[in-house]
Amino acid sequence: MGIGGIGELDREAHVPKETGVGTGAGAAPRTLAEALRAGGDEGLAALLRARPDLLSPVPNDLTQLATRAGTRGSVVRALERLDRFALQTAEALAVAPDPAPYPVLLALLTGDGTGAAIDPDIEAALPRAVAVLREQALVWGDDERLRLVRTARELLAPSPQHPSPTGLGPSVAEATAGMSPGRLQEIIANAGLPATHDPVSAVAALTELFTDRTRMAALLDTAPPDALAVLDRLVWGPPYGEVTADPAPPVRWLRDRGLLLPVSTRTVVLPREAALHLRGGRAHRAPEPVAPAVTAAREYRPQVVDNAAAGQAHTALATVEELLKSWDQGGPQVLRAGGLAVRDLKRTAAALDVSEPTAAFWLELVHGAGLLASDGEADERYAPTPAYDDWLDLPPAERWAGLAAAWLAATRTPGVVGGQDAKGRTLSALGPGLDRAQAPEVRRRVLALQAALPPGAAADREALLARLRWDRPLRGAAAEGQGSGAGAALADLREQLAVWTLDEAELLGITGRGALATPARALLNLPLAEAAADDALQGHSHDCEPSVAASRAATLLAPLLPEAVDHVLLQADLTAVAPGPLRRPLADTLAVLADVESKGGATVYRFTPASVRRALDAGRSASDLQDFLTAHSRTPVPQPLSYLIDDVARRHGHLRVGAASAYVRCDDDTVLGEILADRRAAALRLRRLAPTVLAAQADPASLLEGLRAMGYAPAAESAEGDVLITRADAYRTPPRTAPAPVPDGPPAPDATLLKAAVRAIRAGDHAATAVRKDPTTPLAPGQLPRTTPADTLATVQAAALTGSAVWIGYVNAEGAASQRVIAPVRVEGGFVTGYDHTADEVRTYPLHRITGVAELVEEDG
Repeated sequence: MGIGGIGELDREAHVPKETGVGTGAGAAPRTLAEALRAGGDEGLAALLRARPDLLSPVPNDLTQLATRAGTRGSVVRALERLDRFALQTAEALAVAPDPAPYPVLLALLTGDGTGAAIDPDIEAALPRAVAVLREQALVWGDDERLRLVRTARELLAPSPQHPSPTGLGPSVAEATAGMSPGRLQEIIANAGLPATHDPVSAVAALTELFTDRTRMAALLDTAPPDALAVLDRLVWGPPYGEVTADPAPPVRWLRDRGLLLPVSTRTVVLPREAALHLRGGRAHRAPEPVAPAVTAAREYRPQVVDNAAAGQAHTALATVEELLKSWDQGGPQVLRAGGLAVRDLKRTAAALDVSEPTAAFWLELVHGAGLLASDGEADERYAPTPAYDDWLDLPPAERWAGLAAAWLAATRTPGVVGGQDAKGRTLSALGPGLDRAQAPEVRRRVLALQAALPPGAAADREALLARLRWDRPLRGAAAEGQGSGAGAALADLREQLAVWTLDEAELLGITGRGALATPARALLNLPLAEAAADDALQGHSHDCEPSVAASRAATLLAPLLPEAVDHVLLQADLTAVAPGPLRRPLADTLAVLADVESKGGATVYRFTPASVRRALDAGRSASDLQDFLTAHSRTPVPQPLSYLIDDVARRHGHLRVGAASAYVRCDDDTVLGEILADRRAAALRLRRLAPTVLAAQADPASLLEGLRAMGYAPAAESAEGDVLITRADAYRTPPRTAPAPVPDGPPAPDATLLKAAVRAIRAGDHAATAVRKDPTTPLAPGQLPRTTPADTLATVQAAALTGSAVWIGYVNAEGAASQRVIAPVRVEGGFVTGYDHTADEVRTYPLHRITGVAELVEEDG
C-alpha cells in the first residue's frame, strides 16, 4: 500500500499461496520468487551480499524479497554496480524477446554469424555476465527462458525520452502503435507484402519481413543509394531523424516501406528489427567483454618506492603538525554558512608553502581525523581538538596510520573546494556540501588496481581511468562542484575522484613515485607480497580488522622513517640545525625559542629577539634558556646567542602593560618619556597619568604589539600586577568526534547477519507457502489467518494430540505480525509450546496473540 506500481511488481514476484511452490521437481520457475526459492541458500546469500538494500528491513519471505528486488530504486542501484559487459548483456536482453533463449542473447552480442566468426572473448565472458545478473536477481529463468526483471527492462529499453546505449529504437509494434489501419496496409503493400485483414497481422507481417535476412536483403537491394546512405547515418544511433513536410525521395522511399516510421509530424525512427538487420544482428557496436588492462607507466625497485613513500609520509606528518601548531591559539573564524573563508585558505596555503587545493586537502584530512574542529563559541573559530594532543603522543608511524585510515574512509572530498553546489553556492574548505558517497569505494578501487601490478610498478593513469570506466559505467554522473585545475576538465565525477585519489595518495605517502608502497598494502588488507591479480582487483580482505591493518601498516612504516634525534647543532650565525626530526619535548621548546628558517632533511632554526622574547613570555628565564641549549646542543653555545638571550631578558618586562583601557607602567620615567617623544607611538594615543604610568586608548594586545614594533620588550600583567605567561598550547576545542562518512547505500552485511537473514527469509517463506487444508477464504500476500479463540484452542490441542503441524498467524508484543508453522506438543495455561519450523527451535506462544490457525496438508512420503 502506498507504493507506486506494487501491483505490477507483485504479479511478477507473487506465487499464489493456494498452489504452494507450484513448480514441481525440475519445472522451470515461472516467477522471480520461484527462481529464488529454487536457488538454494548460497544463491540467496549472494543476492543479499550484492544488494544489501534488500535487507532493510529483512523481508518476511521470498515473495516480499522478490517484490522489493524489483522496485525502481533497488534496480537502479544494482545496475549502477554492474561492469560494462554485464550492463551490455542486460541492455541486449532489454531489446530481445521476452523471454529470450541463451543463443538469441549470444547472437545479439556477437552478431548473427553473417560475415564474421563469433568473438571467442564474448562467448567466454557471456556465461559470467549472465551469472552476475542472475546472482543479483536482475535476470531469472533457465537458459531457454532468460527474463530481465520488468523494472530493469523499462529502464534499459529504448524510448524517445531515454535513448538506449545500444542506439536502437522502438520495435515495429511499438512504433506503429496508434497508426491507422489504412496507413499500415499502404506500408506492407509498398514493401511487397500481401494485404492483411487487421492491423495486428499487418504489424506481424512487417516484423517478419525485417527479421528475415533473405527477404530483407532483397528489399534493400532495390533501395536507392541515397536511401541506403540515410540508413547508414541512423543504424548505430541515434535512430531518430527530422523530416520536412515534403521529404526528399530517398526518405520518402524508406518511409513508404516502413523502414522509417513516424514518431511525430516532423520526426521518424528506424525500427529496431531493421536496425538489427543492418548491424548484422548486433545490439552493440563495440561489445567490451574483457576489462581493459591496467599497464605500468614506470617501474622502480620496491625499496625505492617504499623509501620515497616514507619520505612523503614524514613530510605529511610535519605539515599536519605545522598547520595545527599555527592554529594553537585559535584559528580563523567559521563562516556563517560554515567552512573557511577564501582569504583564510589562501593564508593557510601561504603559511604551508603549498597550493590552495593542497592546503584544502590537509585541512580536510585533519578535520576528518578528528584533530581539528570548530570550538562552538559565540565567536566561532577553528582550533585543534584534545585528540590532537593524544595524537602527538603516538609514535610517528602510528600517527601516519591514523591519518591514512581516516583518509581511506572519508567521504568529504577536498577536490570540490572552490566549485559550486546545485544552488550555485561556492563550496568552501571545512564547509558543508563536500561529501561524495562514492569516494571511499573509488579510493580503494584505485589502490587495488595499483596493487595488481608488480611491486614497484606505477600504473599508467589513462589505463587506470579506462578500467574504472569499464568497472562502473553507470556510476559516472556529471560532477557537482568541479574544482579548479586539471580535475575540473573531467566531466565524470568518478574519474575526478580517481585523479584526486592518485594525487592525495602521493601527498600522504600511500604511494611513492606513483607506485603502491608496502605499508599501504597492509593498510588495505592486501597481501604484502606480490598479489594475485584477482585478489587485488577485487580488493579481497584477508580477515584483518581495520585497527589491526593500521597497526600492521605502522609496523612496516616505522623502520623506514628517520629516527627522532635529541640534539641540535648551534652555529655562530644565531641558527640551529636539527639533523633529523626532533623528539617531542625538544621540538616544542625549540619552536617557541626560535623560528623555522628552512625545512628539508635538516631543519634550520633562527634565533631572533622576537623569538627569545616569545620564550620569555612563556615563562622561561634567561638561565632556563641557557641551560636548555647547553643540554641539547652537540656544539658549545655561541657567544652571540648567549648575548642575545641575556640582552632580551634584561629588557624583558621592564615595561608593563595592563588594561585601563590599557596602560604602560615603568619604574624608569625616562623610558616613558622616550616613548611619548617617539613619533611612532602617535597611533597608540598615549598620555602620562603619573611619572611612571602612561595610559593608552588602544587595547592591551595592540599596545603590546605597538611597543614591540618600536623595539621594546614589554610584558603583559594581570590586575594584581603579576606578569601574564602565555603558553603556545593553551587553546583547545571541547572534545569533538570526527565527522561521520556519508554511506553510499546500506553497509555490506557480515557473515553472521547474512546467515540469520537467510534463515529468517526461508522460515518465513516456509510459513507463507505452506498448503492449508480447505482454504475456504483465500488470503492476500502477508495477510494473517483469522479464527475464533475457541477454534484456535481446539485446533492446536488436536495438533498436539496427533503430532501434526499447523499454520498460525502471530502478533508479538511490539505489534509485528508474522506467519509461522509450528508442531504443538503442549497446550496449557493459555500458552502453546511446540517446535517452530520457521525458527528451527522450540518456542512458547501466548494463545491470545495467535490471530488464527489452519491445518496443513500432510506431505506424501
